[in-house]
Amino acid sequence: MDIQLQELIDKIKKDGVASAEQQSSEIVAEAEKKAASIIAEAQQKSDDMMKNAKAEIARLEKASEDALTQASRNMLLSFKDALISELDALVKSECAASYSNKILEKLIPETVKNWAKNTDAADLSVLLSEKDLKELESTLKAGLKEEISKGLEIKTDKTLANGFRIGINNGEAYYDYSAESVADLFAAYLNPRVAAIMKNSAKGSN
Repeated sequence: MDIQLQELIDKIKKDGVASAEQQSSEIVAEAEKKAASIIAEAQQKSDDMMKNAKAEIARLEKASEDALTQASRNMLLSFKDALISELDALVKSECAASYSNKILEKLIPETVKNWAKNTDAADLSVLLSEKDLKELESTLKAGLKEEISKGLEIKTDKTLANGFRIGINNGEAYYDYSAESVADLFAAYLNPRVAAIMKNSAKGSN
């Protein structure tokens, strides 16, 4: 009886220890599994944060480069526009200055006589500013005496500041030799040239 009881006690102890060890192993295994999962999750979050940080840095660097490029482009365009504006003003100023009375009293008769070779003088008219006509009228009438006798008219044009226009068919068409028109012709050639120079300079600075 005592031996059976002892065996029962020993068996209970043995089963209890085995069960405890089993539970302990399971707890440890579960803990290790959770720990591994936590570590893996933390590593993934760390990797994601690093990846996002690198992406954000790259984005900011590109945004900075783009902003700098745009600012440089804007500055270059602004400088080009200012330069072209200054050159346009200079061309117009020089063209206006070049239309002196001495030049006009030679240029107008020569131009009109060339026109009169192919067009009836009666269909032609010379238009000048009031100031220029007042100062040049006697000289032009002497230089264009023959054409005036055939119907050429010399008139004022209040829209003119410097230079002259030749009217065709009683004003149906005009050929503009005003200082402003000639300056625009020069500027039309000058501006693309300036733009090309600026473009080449920009390439050379890269």
